[in-house]
Amino acid sequence: MKTAMVPPHNYSVGALLRGEVATLGAWTAEWQTARVVRDVTVICCGAGLFGAAVGWWRAPQQALFAGVKLPLILLLTAGGNALLNAMLAPLLGLHLRFQQSFLALLTSFALAATILGAFSSLVAFIIWNAPPLTAGGPHNATIHAMILLLLVAAIAFAGVAANLRLLQLLHGLAGDGAAAWRVLLAWLAGNLFLGSQLSWILRPFIGSPGLPVEFLRSDAFNGNFYEAVFRSSVHLLN
Repeated sequence: MKTAMVPPHNYSVGALLRGEVATLGAWTAEWQTARVVRDVTVICCGAGLFGAAVGWWRAPQQALFAGVKLPLILLLTAGGNALLNAMLAPLLGLHLRFQQSFLALLTSFALAATILGAFSSLVAFIIWNAPPLTAGGPHNATIHAMILLLLVAAIAFAGVAANLRLLQLLHGLAGDGAAAWRVLLAWLAGNLFLGSQLSWILRPFIGSPGLPVEFLRSDAFNGNFYEAVFRSSVHLLN
């Protein structure tokens, strides 16, 4: 299905947020370095601000680390799954080139990062008003669990919103709602698996109260993301 072309200088973030199918389709039709640089910049700024706001509760250095690692996860997930997504799409009824699948995913992540950047001020307000981290503080574990779940909830919301726009784009490219849904669900499965494991490997983002501030943990490859979320949920419920 042909998509309406837009002027090559049209890289409006507003068009990205509105999910204009014709515009997004034109952006994914061919490689435009300026558009790719814009999306990468949006991902670095939006996700970086959100990560810094979350990590600030632990320490300024942790805020810096989280502000670097969160955009890195999005970019690594987009790059790591680009080939897999390009292979899955034709099998599921949507003929996309490798370049198109990568650009579509990058656009989706740029939208998610924009939403996270908008959340950063709210998260910073919550962190500012949360009880400070103190050695042996009685509420450290509870506040840490609350911030972790806040992080997961915000990322989940941004991901849902971004993937709804991605579904619109895939539907416009395929002209078939069923094929668009199949491709989206397959892409989501791969992105969720890779993204969550990268998040676990690159932890900490908040930083545990009883552990030193560090860029990566010595046990980075032990356990998984889902176990951590489950334990935090159980702690709050108890």
